[in-house]
Amino acid sequence: MLNDPLANVLAVINNAEHKGMRQCTIKPASKLITGVLGILNTKRYVGGYTIIEDGRGNIVEVNLIGAVNKCGAIKPRFSVAMGSYEKFEKRFLPAKDFGVLIVSTPKGIMTHAEAKAKGFGGRLLAYCY
Repeated sequence: MLNDPLANVLAVINNAEHKGMRQCTIKPASKLITGVLGILNTKRYVGGYTIIEDGRGNIVEVNLIGAVNKCGAIKPRFSVAMGSYEKFEKRFLPAKDFGVLIVSTPKGIMTHAEAKAKGFGGRLLAYCY
């Protein structure tokens, strides 16, 4: 039984990248997981991904391009106000303007840079660099 599916997904991606694999399979899939994978895809940390419907939670196949150094879920999911992103950037990312924090906002899942620009707060979900 999985307690945190997002943490499991990011651990699978991290382990597959370190092993040098070109593809990994993730199960189960959810809107949150596909939203996070969509952001990692647009930021070019992973290649494309395909959702395979099997009737029991679906499967996601992710193509890896070797760009992930480290990724992980942020537990507990800290609340972050509009002006306090810098504190969490220092805590979870290795350098300024290097890597991405993924935030759940009232307007959807987005990166911390987009949330800062639009003036949204939210909850921290994951980091990747």
